[in-house]
Amino acid sequence: MSERTRERVVVVGFGPVAARLVEELLPAVRAGRLEVLVLGEETEPAYNRVLVADLAVGRTTREALALADPGDLAADGVRVLLGTRAVAVDRAGRQVVLADGRTARYDRLVLATGADAAIPPLAGLDPAGRRLPAGVTTLRDLNDADRLRAAVDAGREIVVLGGGVLGLEVALAAAEEGARVRVVHHGPRPMARNLDAGAGHVLTATLRTQGITVHPAATAIGVATAPGPGGVPAFRALCLDDGTEVPGDLLVLSCGVRPRVELARTCALPVGKGVLVDHHLRADGEGRVFAIGDCAEVLCGRCPDCEGREGRGPSGLIGPGWRQAEWLAAVLAGDPHGADPGDLTEPAVPAAPVGSPLGAELPGTILLKARSLDLAAAGRVAPEPWDEPEEGDGLPLRVAQWSDPEHGRYVKMVTRGGVLEGLACVGMPRTAAELVLLYERGDELPADRTSLFRLDAAGEPAPAPASPSATVCRCSGATLGSIDDAVAGGCATVAEVGRATRAGTGCGGCHDTIRRRLAAHAAGADDNRAAAAAAAR
Repeated sequence: MSERTRERVVVVGFGPVAARLVEELLPAVRAGRLEVLVLGEETEPAYNRVLVADLAVGRTTREALALADPGDLAADGVRVLLGTRAVAVDRAGRQVVLADGRTARYDRLVLATGADAAIPPLAGLDPAGRRLPAGVTTLRDLNDADRLRAAVDAGREIVVLGGGVLGLEVALAAAEEGARVRVVHHGPRPMARNLDAGAGHVLTATLRTQGITVHPAATAIGVATAPGPGGVPAFRALCLDDGTEVPGDLLVLSCGVRPRVELARTCALPVGKGVLVDHHLRADGEGRVFAIGDCAEVLCGRCPDCEGREGRGPSGLIGPGWRQAEWLAAVLAGDPHGADPGDLTEPAVPAAPVGSPLGAELPGTILLKARSLDLAAAGRVAPEPWDEPEEGDGLPLRVAQWSDPEHGRYVKMVTRGGVLEGLACVGMPRTAAELVLLYERGDELPADRTSLFRLDAAGEPAPAPASPSATVCRCSGATLGSIDDAVAGGCATVAEVGRATRAGTGCGGCHDTIRRRLAAHAAGADDNRAAAAAAAR
């Protein structure tokens, strides 16, 4: 196929979702059907942003986080420009304008610009210019990780502003590595949007047992500085509205993220909380411009499920972004049914009222993983056991609850007709894993709810092995069978299994399961060798 007849796809952004899109497009590039140009604003190629906190406390390396090699991509025919910022899109001329004045022509444009860490409007910070004083950082990229790593290694006192999942994971990881940590959060308990009061109290107690000082129901209003090295103002304390100052050496801002929509605004694409796309991920009306991942918000405004509904913004989950990338790559490379990107009949994103991208988890599924804490929450958790019965579909809402605050354990199950509508689980990893599985499948709980509470009891047998078709990696969709096949085929580490199956290359929540499968295979191999040796004698 000639250069002139090949479609040119320009991808703006080079994070995990863009990397998956490019990977899926490689067969079409090698076959000469597509020309692909990637514009990455960072100087580093794509890496796993979800595990930046692990890098910041020395539990992984930059090499382990890498998701793409520009040299390998170039050898396959993909052009990657790092350290290249796109500043505008000219839709009429079908070109992207770069910061240095150059332009990049496109036939199809994919916005995969992701999201930035939100900077709160505190005195002493500059949210608009995104300039932070020395000693203040977010935790979104490799440079942020380096700043936190230096503080942890030096045994500094770290203040985390924000009581969400990321903030707590950072706080726990830093504390587990020996840093002194304070968590300041708004609301009566951490993760107040996801947890009921009981789970929140147990979570707070667990944080404190890890040596973390918790400042609940606090409203930050400013950042106090003092002269640092060379006289440069550096963070000294976080100022609260009651006059309290929370001292520290490093302030980590963990106040959520904001989708990057500035490029869409330059070319009059519709923008809500993210770049608005329809259920085929199209940001325009003709199928020339698409958006995926953290910058994209699915809300067409035309179908019955979307009409008159306010979008919830991007999901912020890597798994749905990866599935968007896979679907869009198939379309750009030539839809299996011969459909044109501008005239698709089968949607990439189901017309569902949750406003989340393709393949997103059920609303509210939250996992917090740390060495010292395991937490899961999903769906509705506010109902209490003695609330007046709430009828729905002819069935009352039921609540089962178990708590052991002394040992940091808590479970709540909210069901209707025996099927979970919500759950909160702290300090009970086996129970949490089983409940999340039941919730996501919509399966009925066992009649004896206490059997679930006992899964984490000392001496209790492990749950029966799951089916080979059971999903282990919720980010990539890798199954237990594919992981076992990879291990049987010679994979001996989590990283090797990841390269073979993609399991564990997202949030890392399935690493323990992969390690257990590796250990079980190794134990079986040892037994086989021992049996063979005995037979030989």
